[in-house]
Amino acid sequence: MSDIKLPLTGKNAIVTGSSRNIGRAIALALAADGATIVINARADNEGASAVVAEIETAGGRAIKHMADVTDETAVNALAKAAVDTFGGIHILVNNAAVRRQQALETMSLAQWRDVTAVILDGAFLCARACLPPMVAAGGGVIVNIGGISAHFGAVDRPHVVASKAGVVGLTKAIAVDYADKGIRANCVVPGTMDTTRGKDAHPVAPHPGGNVALVNRLGTPEELAAAVRYLCSPEAGYVTGQTLHVNGGRYLP
Repeated sequence: MSDIKLPLTGKNAIVTGSSRNIGRAIALALAADGATIVINARADNEGASAVVAEIETAGGRAIKHMADVTDETAVNALAKAAVDTFGGIHILVNNAAVRRQQALETMSLAQWRDVTAVILDGAFLCARACLPPMVAAGGGVIVNIGGISAHFGAVDRPHVVASKAGVVGLTKAIAVDYADKGIRANCVVPGTMDTTRGKDAHPVAPHPGGNVALVNRLGTPEELAAAVRYLCSPEAGYVTGQTLHVNGGRYLP
């Protein structure tokens, strides 16, 4: 890092699910703009440590905090770690997610909740834990990572579609309720991204709109991270309650 004051200097960020792929790219992008970062993962301890090392090698500051975003106590501890280590929380990126496939008529309640707990409940728990420190700091930014399937459906993914649609609604609710406290909330929706999928992940589910973007390629995590980086920056101070699609023209709202 240079001595030039970067736009996020003095800001502390939590990025959930940031040991790889989109979360990692977001953490690196925010760190490059001067933010200190709490890297979070549920189980990928090695990956989380590697991202911390990348940030520190580039001259930034970061810590690792392992936590399951579906666990209320663990989420509260995650927020406390950020406050105790860096002095506060200014940015929260709710990126943690799981993707499963199962037909609705054969889906158990446990299978439904396995997905909704991470995507929607996790975003709620993290926002609830981080909002008081943000208010105490005089304001902050929450960016929720949505899903393109919430906007035109996906085969055998009712739990994912419903959860990601709920994230859009949660984003708007936070934007309305906390605007007068200096907190902005927005949602970034990735299209089909060029990422490494976990060993337990299912193949990309087909969508009614097809899998081909107008730009005729997959998106990169860095392109998605650039959108998040903008929304966290002072330049986005007049942007709140919005859903920003980063999909190469695959879905046109």
